[in-house]
Amino acid sequence: MKLLRYGPSGSERPGLLDGAGRVRDLSGHIDDIAGQVLTPEGLARLAALDPETLPLVEGIPQQDLRLGPCIGQVGKFIAIGLNYACHASEAGMELPAEPVIFTKWTSSIAGPDDPLHLPAGSAATDWEVELGIVIGSTARNLSESEAMAHVAGYCVVNDISERDWQLRRGGTWDKGKGHDGFGPLGPWLVTKDEIADPAALRLWLEVDGERMQDGSTAQMVFGVARLVAECSRYGTLHPGDVITTGTPAGVGMGMKPPRYLRAGQQMRLGIDGLGVQNQQVIAG
Repeated sequence: MKLLRYGPSGSERPGLLDGAGRVRDLSGHIDDIAGQVLTPEGLARLAALDPETLPLVEGIPQQDLRLGPCIGQVGKFIAIGLNYACHASEAGMELPAEPVIFTKWTSSIAGPDDPLHLPAGSAATDWEVELGIVIGSTARNLSESEAMAHVAGYCVVNDISERDWQLRRGGTWDKGKGHDGFGPLGPWLVTKDEIADPAALRLWLEVDGERMQDGSTAQMVFGVARLVAECSRYGTLHPGDVITTGTPAGVGMGMKPPRYLRAGQQMRLGIDGLGVQNQQVIAG
């Protein structure tokens, strides 16, 4: 299934994408794509519905129908740093011996096509296409062999980052990762049964039509099971929590000289089987 949230910001309704690429409304069955809806039992109930019996929503998604973040009421937005050797190299950082874990503020979450307003005073806002993992059941102290049973599905994430704030303003990376709009999710949550191998997905990002990033999740240092297990050791994971798994090479910080986002530019990014995002960059 491809589950989504559509409508004006702050008033999104739950839906699913049918076989014809049209949105079907789920609000007669659930309140949101969130929490217990994402458990194995909740997803099984949705899978049992016939999409043809659900109300058809007017409009074409990502054209004249806005999609919101594909997950609502996210409790934790966890991120993994330096999880691709090629990105660690371009950043001039050592490859980690174990996953680097930090957090993005949940107020950074945005729809997949919402405009990105550059933060006031920002001079180094950067892009990062990433595979997002959506947790489907409560998890704590998992082994790797147990981890995949707790995954509901996957989505596209743009881990937008302000590099000066992240690296040169003191403290942890969080300062450069949590600004409003720095965490677009979607366009949809794709349940894990539709993704044969999350370690074999092509992911890419363009700025103004120029390909900046072009990699594969096969390049991840730590795979999905390891990341879910690792995160569960440091805090309980709950349905609807999101883990974004790191980015391949090609970010602006790694270029010589560095290239950062400017007002008027357009980002386009996607992952095989998970859809595409588009963000217009606007002055703060």
